[in-house]
Amino acid sequence: MRYRINLLEKKEKDFTQKVIYFALHYLRYILVLTQIVVIGVFFYRFKIDQEIIDLKDALKQKEEIVLVSQPLLKQAEIIDFSMNQIQDIVNKQSNSEQMLQYFLNTFPKKINTKKVTFNENSISFEASTTDPRIIKQYYDRLKQENVFKSVTLRAIRKVDFEFYCQFNLRNFSISKK
Repeated sequence: MRYRINLLEKKEKDFTQKVIYFALHYLRYILVLTQIVVIGVFFYRFKIDQEIIDLKDALKQKEEIVLVSQPLLKQAEIIDFSMNQIQDIVNKQSNSEQMLQYFLNTFPKKINTKKVTFNENSISFEASTTDPRIIKQYYDRLKQENVFKSVTLRAIRKVDFEFYCQFNLRNFSISKK
């Protein structure tokens, strides 16, 4: 068995020798670790750059889809506007038809019309009859049924053997019918 015994005191190292010893032994580990971190950040940067490129491509595709679909959307808006206008016209025609149908069904046979004016929801007419009670009965019937919000008998005058009158029927309401 062999032993080595050193009886000389260890020499105290000065600051520069400590720095050199640290640099030679531990700094290489720090550099390797730093290089690994830098390489990791470098590859992470590649990954982030690729994601940015993919997102830009997706954004371009969506912009193209929007550009392609804009004429279709404008055409759909035009069609929707036209459909709404058509629906309004059909509703007005239906209302006018119901109003005219009601007027023709309820108008007494013993009254002769001279002039009839139809509007969107009102009727004005001049009529004549030989019996004034028919005018009164027709007026009372219109008031009682309340299909027109405003029923106005404007003028009754007698010329020879006939009675002339003017009616204004306004604000036709389908729900009351």
